Formats: sequence, C-alpha cells, structure tokens
Amino acid sequence: MSRPVVTTEQFTIEQIVSDVRARGDEAVVEWSRRLDGTDDLVPQRARAYGDIPTAAILDAAQSVATWHRAQRPADVVLEVSPGVTLERRWVPLRSVGIYVPSGLVSSLIMAAIPAREAGVDRIVVCTPPRGAAAVAAAAALLGIEEVWAVGGAQAIAAMAYGTASISAVDKIVGPGGGAVNAAKLLVSRDVAIDLPAGPSEVVVVADEGIDEALIQQEIDAQMEHGPDSRAFVVRVGDDLEAALDAVEGYAAEHVALLGVRAESLAGRIRNAGAVFVGPFAPVPAGDYATGGNHVLPTGGWARSTGGLGLETFMKSVTIQRVSEEGLARLAPTIEALADLEGMPMHKATARR
Repeated sequence: MSRPVVTTEQFTIEQIVSDVRARGDEAVVEWSRRLDGTDDLVPQRARAYGDIPTAAILDAAQSVATWHRAQRPADVVLEVSPGVTLERRWVPLRSVGIYVPSGLVSSLIMAAIPAREAGVDRIVVCTPPRGAAAVAAAAALLGIEEVWAVGGAQAIAAMAYGTASISAVDKIVGPGGGAVNAAKLLVSRDVAIDLPAGPSEVVVVADEGIDEALIQQEIDAQMEHGPDSRAFVVRVGDDLEAALDAVEGYAAEHVALLGVRAESLAGRIRNAGAVFVGPFAPVPAGDYATGGNHVLPTGGWARSTGGLGLETFMKSVTIQRVSEEGLARLAPTIEALADLEGMPMHKATARR
C-alpha cells in the first residue's frame, strides 16, 4: 500500500504523525495549537457541558446495542479427525481508540456501543476541541470515561503510539476527513485500523416516475456532510442489469433504492456499505436511529470490506489439541510437506 501524504499549509500528515511518535504530548499540543487554536500545555480531557438530547441519544444507543449484540460470532469446536480437535474462540480486543469528528455524537454511539457490547476493556475517544463538550456529555451518558479534546492527525498518532497522557491502543476506528484518514493509513503499519471512512457518498437508484423531490432529499442530506461528499443517481429503465452494474461500479457507502424495480435489487447488491430500501428508509435513518452502523466504507472500499460491526472489536484465537494417536495419523502429511519445503526441523516434530 502506498504511503499517503496530505499537505496542509507547509507540512504533511506524515510529518505530524512522525513528530507525535517522537515527542509525544509536546508535539500533540503544538500541532493542536497550530491547527485548532488551543493554548494548552498538555493534552486535555474533554469537559462535558451544554444541553444534549438525552432521550434521543439513549434511544439510538439502545438500537445500536440491540443490533450489534445479535452479531456475536459463535465459537466453534470440531474434531476434524480422530485425535485432532480445533477450537476457534472469539475474544474482545483489550483497547480501542475511537475518532469522533467534531460534534458528531452519532459517530460516538456507532463505535463506542459495539465496542462495549464486544467487551473491550478500555475505550479511548479523541475528538476535536470544537464540539468536544457535546461528545464528552454524550460519552458520560453512555458510560465512556476517557475522552480527549484532541483532533486531527495528532489524535490518530497519539492513540497509535501513545504519549505520557494518552496510552496507545490496539485498534483505531471511526470516520474522519482527509487528514484523519491519511493518518490512519500511515499508522496502520503499526496498529490495526477499521477502514478509511472518508467523505460521505450516496447512490440513489430510482425507478421511472419516482418523485424527483424524494431523490433530491437524499442527495441534499448526503451533501450536508461537506463539500467533498459525493452523490450519484442511477435511473432504472428497461435494463435492470445495467442499473445493477452501475451500482456495483460505484461501490458506494450508501445506496438508496426507490421504486419497485429498484427495490428488487436489494438482495443482489454486493458493493455497498449499507442499502436502504424504499421511500420510508431514508439514509439518515441509518445515520441516527435504526441501529445499523453508519461507519461504512467509502472511496470504493465497499468492494472488499463492510462497515463496523461487533466483530470489528473482537478477534479470533484458534486452539489446537492433538493426542498421541492424532499426531501419529498426521505424521506422514507433516513429513511429506516438510520435505517438499526443505524444513527438516519441522519434519522432526512429527515423531515424538
């Protein structure tokens, strides 16, 4: 994977990441001062204040918890041959860093609640100083204690490599702009990330005769995310397969299906972060309220990966148990393949 470089004024994201890795808190506060106008001497915890819609936040969190709780993967134990038993066990990650764009409480919910449901021990949130008060207030409501008023590439680097104030995490998740996504890709050489969830995208797939105002409403809602958001319309004419090919080619974050023929494609679309079916399933319903996750692949990543889910915050461990009799049965295979690959010490382990 190429190393992304995003230029901001006279420096690059790689320079910010490298500086934070080398100098820790000192670099974090210097870059925050330069980019966010802060005047702190050390990174600061976000302070919760101001009114937040408590009931709506709790309702959204409950829906997210319900949906993600149902996703828990099953452990598997299987005797694959006499005397050889394999077990695949799912365990939560020990620590996760969540990046929350400025003021986006919904993104906090989408990452923190699945992490909590998975059983992650330590959940760290970083969010830009502007908007941090609302994020901190929502985090307190959800029982998330560690929230830092640090944004941008310096936040990603701090969570990846650790500083005196912010301990390193095992995985970084969450959406962000170009600088944040470039930083995530840079640190992914050293710490796991979810995906580079960048500028928002929607493809509206519409039958002939669908109210144009409904199509425009979906487009306007996505463009509200920022000037770099993207929106496309696919018209379903006589060739339904051509419409499907167009949708698959975009591999977009969101796909909205409007009309009976468009809706018939729902079960066939593979390249999409999330698919919304029908006039009463606006994409913002998924952003805020359905319980489906809104941290989704963008920029064509939907061809190979999905959005956040419970498994994002877990990993599998394989346990292998082999009896004396089982090893005797495996020995000819071990020895033959070890001979083929020139591994005499591997071969020697087959006879004990």
